[in-house]
Amino acid sequence: MATATGELVRRHRWTQLYPELGQGPIPTEPYVSEEIYQREIELIFKKSWLRVARVEEVPEPGSYKVKRLHFANTAIIIVRAKDGVVRAFHNVCSHRGNTVVTETGDETFGHNKSAVLPCRFHGWVYGADGTLVSVPEEDRFYSCFERGHNGLTPVATDVWEGFVFINLDPRPLHTLAEFLGGYAGHFGGYPYAALTECYSYTTYLDCNWKIGHDSFSEAYHVTTIHAGSFPNVFSTGLADVQFFGPHRTCAVCLNLTQAPTKVAVVAGSVHRGSLVQKAAERRMLPPSINPSGRHDFAFELSTLFPNLLLHVAEGIWFTHQFWPIARNRTIWEGKYYVRAAQTNSQRWALEYAQVLQRNAWLEDTQTMENTQKALESGAKRYLNLQDEEILIRHNAHVLADRLAAAE
Repeated sequence: MATATGELVRRHRWTQLYPELGQGPIPTEPYVSEEIYQREIELIFKKSWLRVARVEEVPEPGSYKVKRLHFANTAIIIVRAKDGVVRAFHNVCSHRGNTVVTETGDETFGHNKSAVLPCRFHGWVYGADGTLVSVPEEDRFYSCFERGHNGLTPVATDVWEGFVFINLDPRPLHTLAEFLGGYAGHFGGYPYAALTECYSYTTYLDCNWKIGHDSFSEAYHVTTIHAGSFPNVFSTGLADVQFFGPHRTCAVCLNLTQAPTKVAVVAGSVHRGSLVQKAAERRMLPPSINPSGRHDFAFELSTLFPNLLLHVAEGIWFTHQFWPIARNRTIWEGKYYVRAAQTNSQRWALEYAQVLQRNAWLEDTQTMENTQKALESGAKRYLNLQDEEILIRHNAHVLADRLAAAE
């Protein structure tokens, strides 16, 4: 009996550790309900800190990035001013409401050496600090017009470890540091900026943002979905699960009984670009990551509430971000960072690693639309989660609690 009880505890280790999350199924309604979706937008996305850029994307004064946020019907200009500070503003001119920067897609990049943002409609010019610095034929406006009161509309902005965050709430309830809490300390100190080679992917998915988010929040699927790209490479079990308020993290581990392919061994010996092979040395990871020094450690998988997944490994870090467009429509952005290649052989090793990674992400994303399509039928009212899907369970509880608190 004692042995059976111990085995049950092992199989249910995470809900034993976090009993407040329960063990029952979670409802399907949040994935298909228009009402819940709208409440998530108003009460969560428009009030939370959201990662919108890296500081390397706006490297010098006058550099800017415009990020369209479909869920909020707005676009945000992220710009570095002459004082070196990165600020954010709504992309709306104070004159007649035209866009200041002409957008060429969901993300638009540019650089003005004078560190100004001119609106092409009537030539109003804004400084990179948001102030209105020039108005053609200003004397024709009336005495009620004051240039000092008509700068760009600011958006709360802050930076952590080179990640640029904004908050659409004009008066955020918490600072970014307060919002991140213990998550900041756990992931602080990793040399994100040192890994400059970025492989970036974006696509539109016909699914609720949470379906995409959930798909990258567990390893239960690796033996089935990734049988082609990573056959028997990763363990289905998680390690070191921790919660930091609404955020969560864990370690994904390798299956050390599975020998890597010969080409993977050669590529890994040339350059660190793949998660398939364990790192030979620990040089980048802060002590909070893989604290017990597990030999099978592959990478740390974390989700930063509400829509960012940040993963770190030795010599590799990558993100997934899901931007809601509609109840059943989402933009997925995947970015994979490694150290830049210095030789042709290193370039080959990186390209080989990226072929595997790209295929794995294609395998992941192809499940998401099918899940949405099936749930739309209404045939299932609940989803059954096993113990290793604890991150999904935690996210469901956090979202439900946030919406309930606003009632």
